[in-house]
Amino acid sequence: MSEAENPVTTGAGEDRKSARLLMFVIVFIDLLGFGIVLPLLPAYADKYLEPLLGEKNNLSGLVLGLLMSSFSLMQFLFAPAWGRLSDRIGRRPVLLVGLAGSVVAYGIFGIASDLSPGSAALALGLLFLSRAGAGIAGATISTAQAVIADCTPPEKRKLGMALIGAAFGIGFTFGPILGFLALLLFPDRLGITGWMASGLSAVALVLAIFRLPETRRPGGPPSSRKLFDAAAFSKVLKDPAVGPVVLVSFLSTLGFGGFESTLALLNKDVMGLVEKYNFLVFASIGLVLAFTNGAYRGMAKRVPEEKAMALGITLMGIGVALLALVVGLHRANQDWYFKMAVLIPSLVLAVVGYALLTPSVQSLVSRRSEDHRQGEVLGVNQSCSAMARILGPLTALSLYKLDALLPFVLGGMVVLCMLPLMPRIRQGGQAARQTGEAS
Repeated sequence: MSEAENPVTTGAGEDRKSARLLMFVIVFIDLLGFGIVLPLLPAYADKYLEPLLGEKNNLSGLVLGLLMSSFSLMQFLFAPAWGRLSDRIGRRPVLLVGLAGSVVAYGIFGIASDLSPGSAALALGLLFLSRAGAGIAGATISTAQAVIADCTPPEKRKLGMALIGAAFGIGFTFGPILGFLALLLFPDRLGITGWMASGLSAVALVLAIFRLPETRRPGGPPSSRKLFDAAAFSKVLKDPAVGPVVLVSFLSTLGFGGFESTLALLNKDVMGLVEKYNFLVFASIGLVLAFTNGAYRGMAKRVPEEKAMALGITLMGIGVALLALVVGLHRANQDWYFKMAVLIPSLVLAVVGYALLTPSVQSLVSRRSEDHRQGEVLGVNQSCSAMARILGPLTALSLYKLDALLPFVLGGMVVLCMLPLMPRIRQGGQAARQTGEAS
């Protein structure tokens, strides 16, 4: 399928630019909602888990990990399905359904958050329902990536994927800030955060209804009619050009998911920060993500994806491992400012590394996939990342309850262990180029 046959990627340059800009706005607004509620999740351990399980129960870490992982479990199941469906019926209807689902899921989150500790069982049930629903709806992120792929030529694909990363980072910045302000104004109404997230998702839905064009390229081999196709999943993972890249995506997200889920507890137990200040810490992380993705767009014109990935692995691994030093300083009764002087560069290194990895991985996966399978292959990559977000919080939170050092030491090791995969990834790229030239 040539670009001339696709109305969005040719003559209609304004449509192409509009689609990319709308993906940025939609992902930004949707991540605002995600950023508002994420820093609150550990707080529910005190509000709802203690009344049910009692204080200092080791099961609380497992339950909290399951709550945080329920979002990613649904993404694991539904990301390839949404991507495959978008290859068949188009990107627009899939994104509209996903945004509508986010409106409902975050509304349920608001209801659950306002329940009293006396209704802890009901509140936890609704929280699990809301996080699962948000995961199903949020699994359409692979479709948003497919829109970028539809509207961007292969040589500029990494710039387009960095745009999604920047939207993620900016949304992740301002979401926690809005959550902080909401709790500052309504300290006894945790539910306000869910309602704000629902409202922001509704804004994104309205924008998509009235402004989002269809970008799927017509023609090409018919996609599988199965929404849940294990064979297609296996085919992507066995592809020598794509499989190792997806593995790096899985391991990096595993490390970042563990870091992300334990950070609020580290802030509380080691740094002595109350819950509302966690919003500011997460906002700072989002700001670093956004800034790095913006810088990546300039760097990507000169630096190949493979080199950016290797740099990202190194920085992220060192940053996550250094958080263990923060715990060690706390145990040695070191000054708070000394601990903060180590914590800040640790967070910056970890987040910068992850921000370099993510668009590089997405760009390679997209460029090494056929046009008619963009949604499916990007969906498999997103699904593997979601599985890592399941295992990361479950493992890290359980390890944290055993010893606060463990998740950061092991997390750093897991990330750095990806460096030996880089030669295979480069070889896969050479094979993909040779195949493309032969065809």
